[in-house]
Parts: sequence; C-alpha cells; structure tokens
Amino acid sequence: MATEPTAAAAGNTQLLSLRGINKSFGAVAALMDIELDVAAGEVVAVVGDNGAGKSTLVKVLSGVHSADSGTIEFDGQEVSISSPAAAQHLGIATVFQDLALCDNLTVVDNLFLGRELSPFRLNEVDMEVRSWELLKQLSAKIPSVRTQIASLSGGQRQTVAIARSLLGDPKIVILDEPTAALGVAQTAEVLNLVERLRERGHGVIMISHNMADVQAVADRVVVLRLGRNNGDFRVGDVSTEELIAAITGASDNVVTRRSAARSTSQETTS
Repeated sequence: MATEPTAAAAGNTQLLSLRGINKSFGAVAALMDIELDVAAGEVVAVVGDNGAGKSTLVKVLSGVHSADSGTIEFDGQEVSISSPAAAQHLGIATVFQDLALCDNLTVVDNLFLGRELSPFRLNEVDMEVRSWELLKQLSAKIPSVRTQIASLSGGQRQTVAIARSLLGDPKIVILDEPTAALGVAQTAEVLNLVERLRERGHGVIMISHNMADVQAVADRVVVLRLGRNNGDFRVGDVSTEELIAAITGASDNVVTRRSAARSTSQETTS
C-alpha cells in the first residue's frame, strides 16, 4: 500500500529509517518486519487498533525496549537504541501519554527536573529565561512559569510536556496520544503545537486514535495491524473510511456502509 514519495524523497532530510524491526515478548510477536521513515519537518501519524504494536514501537524508539532484529538508521547512520538515555543522546524525545509531570511543582521546576542548571547553586534566573524561550517557540498560552502544574488545563500540561522534550534540542519528537481525554479547545491548542514543531524542522511521530486529528496535522499516516505494516498513506489522498479499513483489516464496516449510503442518497436527490 505504498503511496507517493515521502517528504525525504521530495527533498527534506531523512532523519529516521526503520527496516525489518521485530520485537517479541516470549511467544507473543509484538512487531514483525516494521518499516517506518520520518523526515525533517514531517508529521507522521502512526495509527492502529489496540494491540497493533503502536506502544511497543514507541518504546523501541525511546529506548525502553530493544528491538530483537532489524536496523535503525538515524541521520544517515545505523544506530542502536539501548536505553532512554541513548535515545535522548541521539536526538529522539518522547512525550508519553501520562506526561510524567509533578502536579505540586511549577512549570519551570517540571521543565528542568533532573536537568537543573546548577554549577554551584540553582540558577533560577537562567532556568526561567530558558523556560520562557521554549514556551515562546511553541506559541504556548501559559500564564506564568511559576504556576503550579495542578492549576493548568490538559492542553497546557501537554504544552509543558512538549516544551520539556525540547530541552535537549531533539530532531525527532514522539507524541503518544497527545489529544487523548482533551476537550475541543484544548485539542486545537495541542494540534497547533504539532504545527509549531513541524515549522521548526522537527520530525514528529504522532500516535493517535483520532482520525480527525490525524487528517488535520499529519503529512503521512502509517497504519499498523497485528504488529505489521498495513499501509502508508499520504494525507489528502486517503479518506477516513480507507484508514479505518486498513486499521480493521476489513473494507466492509459500519463507517464505510454509512458513507456509501450517504453518497447514494446525495446522488438520488441530485
């Protein structure tokens, strides 16, 4: 189900290339011969049903799990991602679904937690300045970097988590279900952040169940089904019905039937 050339083929720098990635847990094969390409300034959505292998793929890329076999090329070099520290060193940052923020700490404290600027004592001024720089790059709507995380909305919390991922100046940012459990306004805020990441030249991998969000910001959609690739589509050339068919493995489902019935009704009335 290959589509048009990827952004890398169109002239953008290829950042990440996975070939033949396999990962098993005992007798359970979670990933089988996975292929994935991400270019600079490209948003690639990875979609699939529960158990499709999305979470395992994220953990392989973030260094939580090591692939059993296959090759990973990053910035033109074959690499091994053996730990989260190795992923960060390469330039791969991951924002997991739970965000891992401390509600009782402020925005700046969360941004620099474990990476404090402190040659001899905490450099509060530099950390605050750097925090505002990061948030400004994302056009973030945060009232103050001294605000506690507990008082922020879901969209603002996601903003802080994404800003924290940019501290190491990564080339690839992985977002695991960034709009899950968010309202309409907060979802729009997070999707704007994804656009800012693309504009700044980052390669973005977005794991999502929301087809509307995928169609809104992604350049390509990679479908996983039962641990295997089941389609690589260019957004604009694929319908939601086709994506659902690839995800479920069946072209005949309630969504496609409803869409067909609607089209037939419109033709009849016209």
